[in-house]
Amino acid sequence: MANMARRQGLLNSASNHLNRGSSRRASTGSGRLGKTLGGLYLSQLIPALLLVVYGVVVVWSASLTIAEANFPRHLVGIAMGLVGAVLVWRYDYRNLQGMTRALLIVACILMIAPKIPGLGYSAKGITGWVKVPGVGITFQPSEIAKLVVIYLMAALGAQYNGKIESLRDYVRLCAILLVPFGLILLQPDLGTGLVLLVFGATIIICSGAKRSWVLVTIALIVVGAAAIIVTSMLDGFPHILKTYQLNRLIVFVDPSVDPTNNGYNLQQAKIAVGSGGLLGKGIGSATQAGNGFLPEAQTDFVFALLAEEFGFVGGLVLLGLFAWMILSTILLGMRCESMFGKLVCVGCAAMWTFQVLEEVGMCMGIMPITGIPLPFISYGATSMIAQLMAVGMVQSVWRHRQKSA
Repeated sequence: MANMARRQGLLNSASNHLNRGSSRRASTGSGRLGKTLGGLYLSQLIPALLLVVYGVVVVWSASLTIAEANFPRHLVGIAMGLVGAVLVWRYDYRNLQGMTRALLIVACILMIAPKIPGLGYSAKGITGWVKVPGVGITFQPSEIAKLVVIYLMAALGAQYNGKIESLRDYVRLCAILLVPFGLILLQPDLGTGLVLLVFGATIIICSGAKRSWVLVTIALIVVGAAAIIVTSMLDGFPHILKTYQLNRLIVFVDPSVDPTNNGYNLQQAKIAVGSGGLLGKGIGSATQAGNGFLPEAQTDFVFALLAEEFGFVGGLVLLGLFAWMILSTILLGMRCESMFGKLVCVGCAAMWTFQVLEEVGMCMGIMPITGIPLPFISYGATSMIAQLMAVGMVQSVWRHRQKSA
């Protein structure tokens, strides 16, 4: 009996030792994915904060020569964005999974808010801002709506647990995505609409849509886009595209067609990027932006400003930080047990990827000109708030990952 008791004691001791080892390995495995500090996913948070700092330097530099670049206002946007990011991080995002109807309603309200009499504020030909009565503060609700649509599409896609069996369900998801897309086109804001379309489609694909359905959808989009462009160029047909939107597409093919407007902007952006050389001209020394040759250098063409001042190396550092942040977000999505969490990460990563590719490509002449801001870098308080809240969305997925089912 004594021998049996000793053997049982040894077995219990070995079992406890194995359990402790398993716990340490689990902790180590989590550490490989992203070091923890108070529930923070540092692998994604660190590059995001470095991008914010980079943006502070760029906007401060722009403010030295560009009156429209209000540096204190940019800092206020960062402060508000950090508060919003903390609130989103602490909130359990999974509570939103069953609130698809409410999310759709909120997204629609945000999209149509600029069209409400007394609230809407127009700038650059777009009625996309809301001016708070009596305060004078303006903000762009469509930037916040993008985050709501990410939650909406992720919640809808999570219902299929990785595989959409019915074509009817696939069409339903696409139809729901077209609702906010159509509303944003009424402003008209084609750039933000394209962002919605890209990350929404990415979420649908990652929800388990069949390849044949996706290919047919892409073909329909290409044919539809071509028809819209052609009819907008011909008399006697409905012109869905505004004149400035059509001109942007035309100068993408041949900048000499509109040398004094959109073609001029593109040429000046390419000159700014090329003149930066390897190391750039230095802070406050961007002659294209500083002398007024490059329009909207602090917003739409901010990468051209950055490339002129910091050169090829500065641009490479920027893209490296974005790659670090986006890849860490994708990695978290791949390892997250919750399908809803996976798709939230997919939506955020797709949003950042498209905006970076479009903004950088536009300044280099390899993408059409749109009014899409460069995340964390472009001047604009609402955009900064939305992008930092998107970081908070990813951090919330990490914070609540261990409870995910």
